[in-house]
Parts: sequence; C-alpha cells; structure tokens
Amino acid sequence: MGDILVGTASWTDRTLLDSGWYPQTADTPEKRLAYYARQFPLVEVDATYYSPPAERTARLWAERTPAGFTFNVKAFSMLTGHPTRVSALYKDLRPETDKRNVYPDDLAPQAYEEVWTRFLSALDPLVEAGKLGALLFQFPPWFTIKRDNKQYLLEVAKRCAPLQPVYEFRHASWFDGANRDETLAFLRTHRLPYVSVDMPQGHRSSVPPVLAATGDLAVVRFHGHSDKWTSTDIHEKFGYRYSDKELREWAPKLRELADEARQTHVLMNNCYRDYAQTNAATLTRLLDADSGDLIPPG
Repeated sequence: MGDILVGTASWTDRTLLDSGWYPQTADTPEKRLAYYARQFPLVEVDATYYSPPAERTARLWAERTPAGFTFNVKAFSMLTGHPTRVSALYKDLRPETDKRNVYPDDLAPQAYEEVWTRFLSALDPLVEAGKLGALLFQFPPWFTIKRDNKQYLLEVAKRCAPLQPVYEFRHASWFDGANRDETLAFLRTHRLPYVSVDMPQGHRSSVPPVLAATGDLAVVRFHGHSDKWTSTDIHEKFGYRYSDKELREWAPKLRELADEARQTHVLMNNCYRDYAQTNAATLTRLLDADSGDLIPPG
C-alpha cells in the first residue's frame, strides 16, 4: 500500500477559530498553522481559488511548517473557467469592463498567459522547500465530457509540469454509463490523477463517489452530505459532520485505493467549525489501526 496523508481543506476558517479547536496559545496565524501541522501532515489551500497567492505568503507557509509537511493548492478560478471577480485579478491585468465577473475569453491573450505564469511562480517557495503536493483543478458544472475539455486537461498538465495537477469534475457526464470507463482510461493513459469525491447526489454538480487511481497520486475529497448543498451560504453547504460509522465504512475503501497509487491524499472539506478536523483525526485513527503506511502528523 502507498502512503496515505490525511488533512483538511482549511485551517483558517472563522467558524473553526470560534469552535475552540485551537488552544488559546495559538493566537496568531503563525502559531495556528504550526499547531495544525502538528496534528496533520497535509492541508489544502482553498483561498487561492478566490484570489491568486502572493509569493511572500507561500514563503511564510513554508517557513511555518515542519519538514515533510504538504500543501495542496487549489487553482485560481480563472484557470478552471469559473467566473472570476475582476477585483481578484492582478491590478495591471484587469480588463476595462463594467462586468463584476469575467472569464478567460474576457482577458487579452497575453494577460491570460500572465495569470498562469504569476500563479505558478508564486508557489516557488513551496516547491523549493519540497512542500508543494498537488494543484487542485476543480472544474465547474458546465465542464462536460467532450474533446475540447479533454484537451484542456492535457494543456493544464503541460503548463504545470513538473508540478502535479489533479482533476476534480462537477458534471456527471464524465461517469454516465460507458463514459466512466472512457474517462478513467483517458486519465490513466496520460497519467492524470483523478480526484474522487464524496458529495451529495441528485444535483447538477453531483458526481458519483468513484474511487480510482489514474496516476501515481490518488486524491479523495469529502464534501459531506448537507441537505443544503445548493445554498449560497458556504457553511450551510459544507456544514456536515460525518459519523464514526460512515468513516469506518470508508477506511477499507481508502486502503484499497492506496494499493493502486504511490501516495494517497485524503481531505475533509466539510469545513464548518471543527467538523473537518475532528473527522480527519477520527479517519486517521481508523486508517492507522490496520496499516503502518499512514503518514503521521508533522
């Protein structure tokens, strides 16, 4: 079995800070990240989806965590075709428009290329420290299975090389009927790691929980099963606490997945109060009970 790293998709959420999960002594951003890194070996940075990171910030992340700690970084919304706030773009690259949100086609070609360059180069401190894990490309619900979109997956891999992009889909067409085998075969042929998800079903953005390793790295993200998945309130959307029974059922599936990959990242994205941290700690114990391959906290 390959190594398994377990972590969460946030360490700075306001409701987490209010929950009491952090000790009172962890009263600064630096101390909170250091404390988190003593509990888990992996974290996902989601803030980079909303605004591209600054190199100085990435350097601080690297400096404030122990050797061997891993950051997965979510790709900026512009790079996955999501609507992007004009105010989130680099000031000198903002188009002259009255629109609040823009898409890649709204930018001049050179400006779009520059967004890519700046996003990736800002992560250099993590790369140099050996702490950058994967770049999460989570595509929108209208990113369906078709030739142009498959080509974009290859383009992303080429742009990111030698860094490791991983791909999360939000449209069921990738797994409808025979498309499931077609999708997994395409990803395996090109060694493109697929992000498996556990999420509410029956919605436009729902994807079934297909566990598969299509590259050296396997990634699983747990979004919970909130009955308010369509809510615009992010805490209602992700405010779901997994029961021990649910996690106990997942543990053997994750160990089986880890047999197919060199390394497996498991991330709790049910980020409301301490739900994700508590669930991640429980899942770590369950996985550790039967395996010596679980990566311990930093």
